[in-house]
Amino acid sequence: MAPSAQVDVAEARGGFHRDRLTFTFYGSFVVWGWVLYSFNPSVTLLADDFDISLAQAGLHGTAMAAGGIVAAFAAPRLVRRYGRRAALFVALGAVIAGVLALVAAPDLAASLSAVLVLALGGNLAISASQPGLALHHGPAASAAVTEANGAGSSIGLVGPLAVGACVALGWGWRPAVAVAILLAAVTAVLVGRVPVGGAMSPPARRAPRASRGLRARSTAPEPAAVVTSVEALALVGIDEHPSSDARAALNRLPAWCFLACVVAAVALEMTTTYWATDLVRDQTGAQAGIATATTAGLVAGMSAIRFVMGPISLRVPPALILAGGFVVSVVGWAILWTASSAAVAIGGLVVAGLGYGVQYPMSITLLIATAPAAGDSAQARATLAGGIAVGIAPFALGALADAVGIHAAFAVVPVAAVLGCVAAAVGGRLTRTGRS
Repeated sequence: MAPSAQVDVAEARGGFHRDRLTFTFYGSFVVWGWVLYSFNPSVTLLADDFDISLAQAGLHGTAMAAGGIVAAFAAPRLVRRYGRRAALFVALGAVIAGVLALVAAPDLAASLSAVLVLALGGNLAISASQPGLALHHGPAASAAVTEANGAGSSIGLVGPLAVGACVALGWGWRPAVAVAILLAAVTAVLVGRVPVGGAMSPPARRAPRASRGLRARSTAPEPAAVVTSVEALALVGIDEHPSSDARAALNRLPAWCFLACVVAAVALEMTTTYWATDLVRDQTGAQAGIATATTAGLVAGMSAIRFVMGPISLRVPPALILAGGFVVSVVGWAILWTASSAAVAIGGLVVAGLGYGVQYPMSITLLIATAPAAGDSAQARATLAGGIAVGIAPFALGALADAVGIHAAFAVVPVAAVLGCVAAAVGGRLTRTGRS
């Protein structure tokens, strides 16, 4: 591996040290966290504004999925060709444009188009930042990625409260969502101040024709060594064109297991943030503003556990933490599903958040660790799979709620958690034994 391709690892083995690049990457999570946790709980309110059914409102999840799918294909190409910083500028610009269009949307068609652009930008930002963060922190990738997601959910904690306050004041949900414009602009300024190099990878430079064959024959970590631990991230470089061996690792069983965990995690989080407001209103009779604000309980649980579990993941196998997260989420669902008061519903959402909080960051860290030399490709696959989950899960649950009621529809939530737990257990066992 050429010296210029060495990974920019920010800490000594076993440590976790944050620097300016770390916090700059965190900015993407802050922006996307605000969007998700301010807009998703507002979907029910949007349905009231436009006088549409829950299934129609659930189409915003489909639009968000479409943006994620486009981002899955675009992100690795943007990063490789134009560099990670340019990709982040494009992403943040799309977020600003999408939010402006969303808060000004007069009807369903306009809001769906706005969400498509918004989701494209948000997923591009995460898809560019998450592998860069993992490369930058190497063996501490699980801590860095978990804390980054914690930063996003922490700022998102204010989102439902802001929506609830705006609704209570008679302003509607739009002013709260519009805060994302300011957050994206600040993050863009931070990105512009970070020099290109290391994990903030520069644009690809075309190699002379004679050297391309040499690059194609460059070695990559063997699949058997790749899946042993997240420390493999410290041993590889930023590869503009991942080798066939590196890409093949993404088709082995451990990678598919952790990809299934990503899908389960995204489906659980999105369906809950979309429809918990309606469930609380239906079960407890809470007013719209109060019911929307209860979603903050979910985000609070997610944020708290991410800051706790980040350092712990350096000592406890991430796959074990991941499986436990799915189990805890079922407990939280049970409390929420049987709640008869807003206070109990908040308690259930907090417990569910403790489970949800570890699911996505641990899943994505373990997935990238199965093929660290193809980190951006692994992230793209996760973005694609997650986008499909976003497109199907909220819409399906909304349509089911129209048919059988929101309470009965929510009974499908623990099914996804059980499937995710099984996938985490199998994937973890395979990585410990080195089997695929």
